[in-house]
Amino acid sequence: MENLFEKEINRSTIFEDRNVLSPHYLPDQLPYREEEITKVMKVIAPALSQKRPSNLFLYGKTGVGKTAVVKHVMEKLDETKKKYEAQVDSIYLNCRTHNTKYQVLLKLAQRAEPNESFLGLSSTHLYEKFVEYVDKGLVFIVVLDEIDKVKDLDDLVYALTRANDDLKKGHIALVGISNKINFKEKLDPRSKSTLCQDEMVFAPYNAEQLSAILADRAKEGFRKGYITDGAIGLAAAFAAQESGDARYALRLLLKAGEFADAQDTKATEEYVKKARSAVEEDIVIELINTLPEHQSIVLYAIANLTAEGSKYRRLTDNGERLLFSGEAYEGYESLCKKWKTMARSARWFREYLNELDMMGLITMTMSGPGIRGNTRLIKLSFPPGKVKAAVEKRFA
Repeated sequence: MENLFEKEINRSTIFEDRNVLSPHYLPDQLPYREEEITKVMKVIAPALSQKRPSNLFLYGKTGVGKTAVVKHVMEKLDETKKKYEAQVDSIYLNCRTHNTKYQVLLKLAQRAEPNESFLGLSSTHLYEKFVEYVDKGLVFIVVLDEIDKVKDLDDLVYALTRANDDLKKGHIALVGISNKINFKEKLDPRSKSTLCQDEMVFAPYNAEQLSAILADRAKEGFRKGYITDGAIGLAAAFAAQESGDARYALRLLLKAGEFADAQDTKATEEYVKKARSAVEEDIVIELINTLPEHQSIVLYAIANLTAEGSKYRRLTDNGERLLFSGEAYEGYESLCKKWKTMARSARWFREYLNELDMMGLITMTMSGPGIRGNTRLIKLSFPPGKVKAAVEKRFA
């Protein structure tokens, strides 16, 4: 049989370095984020003089450079501390993966004692190990990306911020990154009172900025002449419509390149248009796979009602079906009963709707004239069949 691996390795490709086009690639320069880098550096800089930095929270929509800026600054901090032998340490954790106080404390304890096994030990023991490590005179910076995903966030924030009261020599500072500018409102007053934080909000990129960012990446990612200026401009325009999301723009460019590469031709605007639907479908599946259980059930109920039709009078928006929040809640309760799980209260249901709206899986508007009362109308943002299939696959 023909060795397909050898054939794949030896075939020509339009890519020079496809890794450069990944949303996870961290370039040496971050265009249009110089001001944000400077601000973060100023907040973190006291650590190099053995002083405790302020806690820092960064907000902004997906793909506006929050994580890239923080990682860039932490790399520079690491280089500088080695040069000046400063007693500084740091850790970056993504809270989609480490989404409990215990999991975060476990990673911190493992940083303190890399060769020790902490299997089965209590969170108190993990906390004490970490504090003991910092108390050697370190300034330790804990970066928590998507911090709002931590289930017992109150306890974690309180533990990390109040730890400074237990330290004689060292200091702990917290850097939180979140898409939700109001996530702290859900914190217990006890936790909020200990934060004493600086805050920054990242503005979305505009089409011109996105076009320049993509052009820089395309120079390194594609072989010369294998992507058109029109393709770059269209990917930037699509991403500008999606809240200035640079990650989305890069995914469009990479997917367009993959389609073009399969045909051994240059990436053009047509391939970007083709990439758009494929990328959006990938994003939906990724989002659904990360949803908590009850948010998934709410989304499935909305998809169900959208597909099957409302028992109330039909409401549409440009031909697309709208749902009353009340009937969506009834659908959610019915599914919970069917799937043998306890339905949450109407207050929690409203929170789940807000989360789904913020992620772009649904859109909500207030009812207008002609409808008795004041209720929220819900519209599913993606085809109901695809949404249902993704949820069913997750719970299969």
